[in-house]
Amino acid sequence: MLGLETALALALTELDLPIQQVLAALSWNPARAVGLGHLHGRPIAEGEPANLCVIDPEATWTVSGRAMASRSTNTPYEGREVRGRVRHTVLFGEPVVIGGEAQR
Repeated sequence: MLGLETALALALTELDLPIQQVLAALSWNPARAVGLGHLHGRPIAEGEPANLCVIDPEATWTVSGRAMASRSTNTPYEGREVRGRVRHTVLFGEPVVIGGEAQR
């Protein structure tokens, strides 16, 4: 089942939380919990690991399993309109998602 691709949008759409709290819950807090805090949630600065996610918190879109990057197409949120979208993801300096399209 697809879940990671919709997690940010569902959290922003359904939860009455500030965006900073949603981002912490989906990013640096889990990284710290599994011992990866030294790699994620760090400042954007020269010499830091380039693990970044560029989001558009106001973008609205309709969930479609067929349109997602995953090989799986099943999702319980099919057809649901949500707010917030990941636009780009960089992992250790390598672009892995550009314009919502997986690069590898």
